[in-house]
Amino acid sequence: MAKRKDRMDTGQLTAGTQAERDQFEQYAEKCVLWNEYYLNLIDWSDPHDPIQKLILPNGDELNMMDRIWAAVNEFPNGAEINRGGDCFRIRLSSDEALTDSEIEAGLQQIAANSEISSVMLTGEDGLTLTTPKLRDILTKASEIDHVRIIRFGSRMPVMNPMRIYEDEDLLETIKQHSSSEKRIYVMAHINHPRELTAEAKRGFTALQQAGAVVVNQTPVLKGINDDPDVLSDLLDQLSWAGVTPYDLFIHRPEADNSDSGLPLSEAYRIVEQAKARTSGLGKRVRLSMSHPSGKIEIVAIKDGKAYLKYLRSGHMLTIDCPEEASWFDDLPDHEQDWNQPEKEAGSNASADVPEPKTWQQTRSTWHVIHD
Repeated sequence: MAKRKDRMDTGQLTAGTQAERDQFEQYAEKCVLWNEYYLNLIDWSDPHDPIQKLILPNGDELNMMDRIWAAVNEFPNGAEINRGGDCFRIRLSSDEALTDSEIEAGLQQIAANSEISSVMLTGEDGLTLTTPKLRDILTKASEIDHVRIIRFGSRMPVMNPMRIYEDEDLLETIKQHSSSEKRIYVMAHINHPRELTAEAKRGFTALQQAGAVVVNQTPVLKGINDDPDVLSDLLDQLSWAGVTPYDLFIHRPEADNSDSGLPLSEAYRIVEQAKARTSGLGKRVRLSMSHPSGKIEIVAIKDGKAYLKYLRSGHMLTIDCPEEASWFDDLPDHEQDWNQPEKEAGSNASADVPEPKTWQQTRSTWHVIHD
């Protein structure tokens, strides 16, 4: 059995070069959780190893983490409540920051609106919460009659699957609250087929036997899974493990992470080639962008045109797509369907909340915060 260890002492790390160990130690100071199990997936002889790239930031990303860490220290209570169409989001932070009163406030809003059928826990990996805290949230949400689906995202199925299959209380909690009437969905984030180990598959099976539905979503990332063979292998292995390939995402541009993104046309080509090589089950996956104006499916890119669809409203767009465009905002006339808000001087408010032009867009806008 793989050794379970939730936090690793970097002084015990012997693999890799001294420079790599020093960089890991610098990263560890930014409050990132690893374990020996996941680090052992790295091929240290390969300087371009995709698993290493997934967890080890470059220098620019470390600088960005410095700014994020400063903000976290300034605003330690990170819980947020977000409503979206018929989906309601309780934005998690950590066990310490997420208070009972904040959970209760969100649940009261859910209970007061019978149109809300789906609740999503976002902002933090749902399985990094302690089992008692997660049980409390699931129990209270399940007691609301009109809530039919509760979902949360997690990297734990591949980064620490022992967290799942060794925790009988967790599995019993899921079993109690996931049924044919109300279902728990685990939105896994599996980015490369090498993450699909025997331990990971054991974790999927444990979740499925407890009654949870496991689906996968992953960004298309340069140097990690931007190869049709790699991506088709991932889609096949997910299908064989009973994990539905749900979404392939266009990499969301953030400060200092441009090295991971791809042009839209290239990402679309890679995904289509991968889908052509996989089974019918793998072909169900869709390529999309979680944009502030709504979640947008890339239906096709052909002859310099992008054919896009807002998934919430069904609104279709045909728009010019330059070869270098890597995000919706890079497309000419992209603002024809939404108005970019102005950020007030000195405001800490996010500029990622647009002013929609239609009621349908409003529902779409609030539905997608950080899918």
